[in-house]
Amino acid sequence: MYKIIAFLFLFQISFGQINPEEVETAENEFETNFFDALKEKAIENYDKAIIALQKCLLKEPANPEIHYQLGVNYLAQKKYVEAENAFQKAVDLEPKQLWYLNGLYDVHYQTKAYEKAIVIVEKLVTFDANMKEDLVSLYMNTQQFDKAKIVINDIESKGTLTKAMESYQMQIQSMQKGNKPNSNDLVEAIKSNPKAEQNYIDLIYAYSVNNQEDKAFETALMLEKELPNSDLAHVSLVKFHIQANDISKATDSYKRVIKSSKIDFKIKQRVLNEYLIFAIKNPQLLVEIDNSISYFDNNVGMDVNKELGKFFYNKNNFELAQKYIEKSNSNDIEAIDLLLNIYDFNKQFEKMAKKSEEYIDLFPTKANLYYYAAKGNNNLKNFKKAKDFLEMGIDYVIDDPILEAGFCKQFIICADALSDLKMKQTYQKKLDAISNK
Repeated sequence: MYKIIAFLFLFQISFGQINPEEVETAENEFETNFFDALKEKAIENYDKAIIALQKCLLKEPANPEIHYQLGVNYLAQKKYVEAENAFQKAVDLEPKQLWYLNGLYDVHYQTKAYEKAIVIVEKLVTFDANMKEDLVSLYMNTQQFDKAKIVINDIESKGTLTKAMESYQMQIQSMQKGNKPNSNDLVEAIKSNPKAEQNYIDLIYAYSVNNQEDKAFETALMLEKELPNSDLAHVSLVKFHIQANDISKATDSYKRVIKSSKIDFKIKQRVLNEYLIFAIKNPQLLVEIDNSISYFDNNVGMDVNKELGKFFYNKNNFELAQKYIEKSNSNDIEAIDLLLNIYDFNKQFEKMAKKSEEYIDLFPTKANLYYYAAKGNNNLKNFKKAKDFLEMGIDYVIDDPILEAGFCKQFIICADALSDLKMKQTYQKKLDAISNK
């Protein structure tokens, strides 16, 4: 039963008045071709894999996973035009799937189509902050130094720069040396025209990069006094108020920034991260985080609930991580992995089983989803159901000994419960072999 269900995840069939025997034949044919494609790809028989996938497309021309797999095989053969077309079709069908976009990025990067690659990576960074370094490299390759600088500053605001990013930062500073007025010139410019907002912003930046934080703070206060409607003043003020542990003023500035329609979304992200760290130390402020999420709703490409969930997950606060990821609208695999891992950690096996079974609908080739479904059902004593999921998912485990060992352990649990000695011996041997590697 579950074997049939699993492959319904890969394609849709209109049952209407179709003969059940014809439906089963179609399912078996699709199943055979799809498995053949995976096996041939694994042993680098890309031509045969492509032929099998093309047969799958005859049954399901709008299945994005098949187009993606075609792209992978074409790319392995360096057939870049075909690979780009296949990945683009997958992206068109599922625009928010991380690995489809990654496939397209790989094509553009390998063919040095950097402008095209930038468009993709600008989307990818909303899913994976680690892609920001790729974006900086692409900006540098296309001589978009101002944009590279903005991203480097964003990376630096959240942690330590890598050697590569430090090198790019020094290159930009060297090129821009003398292009910006120095601190004294900016002070005089403010005296001459105290209503020019940009001079304050440049002066705050100049003081900050020279570690003159007191002067930067004074300048931000001057800007707030001179231009009370300046939301940009509060971008700096929220940081200074946090450093001073002034909860009231930090919160007021945070709200001002988040609600502003004049401030760039990336700056709001940075301020949110600063305030989040502050809220961890002052848990009463977490309600302010909840209240501000709605101001991010119209920012296409970022799911703030997911990002908050990731933040708290990395802080080992699994209660809050679960709260936000469950509220997330994101169905990308990163958020799903985090949520199922949290359920596993908290021993919420009913939720883990239910959710993983739902997600298999969306990602029928992701082996770990079958693992979580099996483990959840094993712990609920649904051993036959767990065994079915393990049998469906084990073929998708490729070059992942940790996950393979996890499958073996769950098979052994099933075997004990179902009194299947042969199955237990089989998977105990496999587990021992993995452990001895």
